[in-house]
Amino acid sequence: MKTTTKLALLCLLTFWVTFSINAQEKPKNPLNGLEFRNIGPAMTSGRIADIAIHPENENIWYVAVGSGGVWKTTNSGTTWKALFDKQKVYSIGCVTIDPNNPHTIWVGTGENVGGRHAGFGDGIYVSHDDGKTWKNMGLKKSEHLSKIIVHPTNPDILWVASQGPLWSKGGERGVYKTTDGGKTWKRTLGDEAWVGATDMLIDPNNPDILYAATWQRHRTVAGYLGGGPGSGLYKSTDSGETWRALKTGIPKSNLGKIGLAMSPFNPEVIYAAIELDRRKGGVYMTTNGGESWAKQSDAVGGGTGPHYYQELIASPHYEGTLYMMNNAALISTDHGKTFTNMSRTNQHSDSHALVFKKSNPNYLLIGTDGGLYESFDNTKSWKYVRNLPITQYFKIAVDDALPFYNVYGGTQDNGSHGGPSRTISSDGIASADWWKTLGADGAQTATEPGNPDITYGEFQQGALWRIDSKTRESVFIQPQAREGDPYERFNWDAPIVVSSHNPKRLYFASQRVWKSENRGDAWEPISGDLTLNQERMTFPYYGTSQSWDNAWDVFAMSNYNTITSLAESPKQEGLIYAGTDDGLIQVTEDGGANWRKFSLNTIKGVPTTPFVNDVRADLFDANIVYAALDNHKYGDYKPYIIKSSDKGKTWSLINGDLPNKLLIWRLVQDHIKKDLLFAATEFGVYVTLNGGKNWIKLEGGMPTIPIRDITIQRRENDLVAGSFGRGIFILDNIAPLREYNANLNSTEAKLFPVKPVQWYRQSSRVGSQGDAEWIAKNPPFGANFTYFMADKIKSKKDIRKEKEKKGTAKFPGWNALEKENRQNGPSILLVIKNANGDVINTVKGTNKKGFNRVNWNLSYPSKSGERLEVPKARRGFRNGGVLVTPGNYTVTLVKRIDGVNTVLQGPESFKVEPLFDTPALPRKSFKEMDAFRDAAFAFQQDLTATTIALSTSQKTISAMLRALDKAITPSDDLYKRLHTTKNALLDIEKEFQGDKTKEEVGERSNPTASEGNAISWRAFGNTYGPTEEHKGFLNRVQSQLKKVKAKLLPIINSTLPELENDLKKNGAPWVEGQGLIKN
Repeated sequence: MKTTTKLALLCLLTFWVTFSINAQEKPKNPLNGLEFRNIGPAMTSGRIADIAIHPENENIWYVAVGSGGVWKTTNSGTTWKALFDKQKVYSIGCVTIDPNNPHTIWVGTGENVGGRHAGFGDGIYVSHDDGKTWKNMGLKKSEHLSKIIVHPTNPDILWVASQGPLWSKGGERGVYKTTDGGKTWKRTLGDEAWVGATDMLIDPNNPDILYAATWQRHRTVAGYLGGGPGSGLYKSTDSGETWRALKTGIPKSNLGKIGLAMSPFNPEVIYAAIELDRRKGGVYMTTNGGESWAKQSDAVGGGTGPHYYQELIASPHYEGTLYMMNNAALISTDHGKTFTNMSRTNQHSDSHALVFKKSNPNYLLIGTDGGLYESFDNTKSWKYVRNLPITQYFKIAVDDALPFYNVYGGTQDNGSHGGPSRTISSDGIASADWWKTLGADGAQTATEPGNPDITYGEFQQGALWRIDSKTRESVFIQPQAREGDPYERFNWDAPIVVSSHNPKRLYFASQRVWKSENRGDAWEPISGDLTLNQERMTFPYYGTSQSWDNAWDVFAMSNYNTITSLAESPKQEGLIYAGTDDGLIQVTEDGGANWRKFSLNTIKGVPTTPFVNDVRADLFDANIVYAALDNHKYGDYKPYIIKSSDKGKTWSLINGDLPNKLLIWRLVQDHIKKDLLFAATEFGVYVTLNGGKNWIKLEGGMPTIPIRDITIQRRENDLVAGSFGRGIFILDNIAPLREYNANLNSTEAKLFPVKPVQWYRQSSRVGSQGDAEWIAKNPPFGANFTYFMADKIKSKKDIRKEKEKKGTAKFPGWNALEKENRQNGPSILLVIKNANGDVINTVKGTNKKGFNRVNWNLSYPSKSGERLEVPKARRGFRNGGVLVTPGNYTVTLVKRIDGVNTVLQGPESFKVEPLFDTPALPRKSFKEMDAFRDAAFAFQQDLTATTIALSTSQKTISAMLRALDKAITPSDDLYKRLHTTKNALLDIEKEFQGDKTKEEVGERSNPTASEGNAISWRAFGNTYGPTEEHKGFLNRVQSQLKKVKAKLLPIINSTLPELENDLKKNGAPWVEGQGLIKN
């Protein structure tokens, strides 16, 4: 091994050991200074699980998002605040406001549906301060909580319906009760194996009476059984301590998911929406508190399946009116005997939650897979809440469009989208900047390198389309089975690869791999069935095979025995990898003529049948390949990242020190540094700098959210992450991570190379649109500097406080405290110079341990002169808004302590380059711009000096007049001379600044020199350069200013000193500005 390699490994080992030791002290993550920015969008929102409206203020809503935390509005959806971003989980099933104290909010985590993409939770949380802070109160193994009821008069008593784990038996499932505010819980209904609970009701007149629906269900990687003998209806008359089954009139077959509703007009009237065999079902009603039931209709949740809906809501305003959540929400006005589709023009399908307002019988607020909608006319029309950025992306891709690349993604139930990574708008990226590429459920997306006008997208189950970004037209290009072939089993999220060897070549997969040489116009299979090809209906459910007469439902889930991931080696044409959902990776080295099968369960530490989420061929070595495996559909939430160095013949785990509960969705390797890899996981993004030995979470700017896909835009070095519940995130410029190593911890500071900076003027959108529009952030405009600090530079006060934390607190002494107060700094500065070495601007930096990022917006500081007092709201280094011109610049990192500047790093060179090389009209030369700017700066400074001199002279004359009134020997002649000078100054002011008398009524004065204040916005608000009119304007105000100064100068130099002397002779008191009194 080479010495340099040994040293590098030693540095990395030292760094990771240091990080591990420090981790015991829970230090701040040193990477937190690198922050993701969320670019949305909010236009399609996302899946809503539950809604709670404040009982005393109907403008306050709490919204539980299936995959996106808890959100709160205090103004009926005009603005929102995310409340759950820092908790350990993101998936929410229900939210309840304590009826005894509306400041107390209870949240059940884990989605309340049985879907293939449902997120899991870690129990029940409570907030006692309106959602500001949260505490986990137990049931951590429940995984899916669907209902919380708080006792109407005793806040310490709660009941919780826990569906329990979806993919495996066990956990905490059933109905749980606490009598001590959640400190302890006991299960009173359900069992520890498969029977959970999905809904509950409480009698408002007698809180000892409760009703519950139990639910036995089991989802596997292959199929779904949504019912069993444990599902049923139950009643308790002793506050949930014991339960009695309600069976009279209820079907005898295995029941599936049950939704319950109680009539607000009569608590003896209860409705139950019951799932039965094979996606069938019905609505049942009791009028005697559950003793007997009568079938009302065959209504059942359709679309995705009953497991996804079945919520039943009784109107509090209209007796007998029921709403049933469904792919198309249903409404009945006759106690469930007949249902019709609820009027929902231009409203998203897949409804899950519905609430009302006490104050308005015509108001409804509904939660769907596409967000929230309000109706103010009893469902006749709907208003969309368009500012919740909670879109769930399965897969993403980026193009190489100029000037800014675009991001594409396929979403859960909200189609496929495209949107810009940034815009030239000063406010950022709006929903209007995004566009829809496809409908239905989106899946994998791909782009063609070098041709941003061609992209690819999918519906679920491999419905593949080629999209023309110019015309926005799409062409269906899914490969079709040949005559005599079996059904093509496309995964819900079928993989597509654009060849790195030929951008017109595509690879696509069902149970076999397909290849197209003409962008999908024609396809040929290049493999046979690469899966195990099993019959999924024979798989065990609840530990054994099940009969046909059951609540089966595989309609809205993926095919099984499918290829889930493809990869082509960029280093060796014809080397292709195919990963499956049944535990295999297949390899061909000859473009598909021959395939080599590898069973992943032969790898030590890998489960029996892992799902291959991702395969990634190494970008540098044809022998190396990575894969992300997933076993959560067997109830195993461990991470599995594997690596092969012999083209898939042998593999080993490279999980390193990843947390033990962390699904791995996708991987991406840096295209510059081979050992720099990023993992998209169930709880954010992780990075390794040493090929998988150690991992660090990238936490900056990222809420707790699953990242389902991740990629790098290579031109910009941006890391782009697709979240499943909060849209798209971008970490701008990951280049500094390539230089991140242990040596940085022993270096005071490291300034990283600066990307070329784009020069343009930001545009403005239509304003005055209110506060309801959600707009994402662009990266900060201008040059963005990244530097790493081994530690914060501490002030004397910091050092004292650190000692006090260690228990050595004592009075430091007056001298020490005075030194603290007098200390200037420490501060971090970034000094920017042009090619001539002239300082252009000095930007104040941040002083933080770890990574720091600071922006310079390409402007000069104000050059209008510095006043004695800092103007209000403009302190320190302030920007004048005049842009520099393109060219070569440097930045130097400096620390300043007690007036001493010390260079930490630099200078680092960078370029400022025009974003638009060919604007509509040729711009002026940069030399001409520079000359005009320098002249304008000189004028503005002269203008400020003249303005202050005039103002000071006028104040001085006024003070002299007052002093003369207090003189020992006042002089009438002196008074007259003062008065004459005062009028002379007023005449100069009029010439200089206009007629104040006319200004009182808005009349205009003739042009004056002071109008030169407008030179910045008149001439520098663009990158075109100065026009002839701009130059003429500057010449005019320069000439006018000279004339004003010619009149003002004699007064300042002669008249005022003479008057001052005469005042003293007349015994007038001291006047401000006369300096110290000589005695």
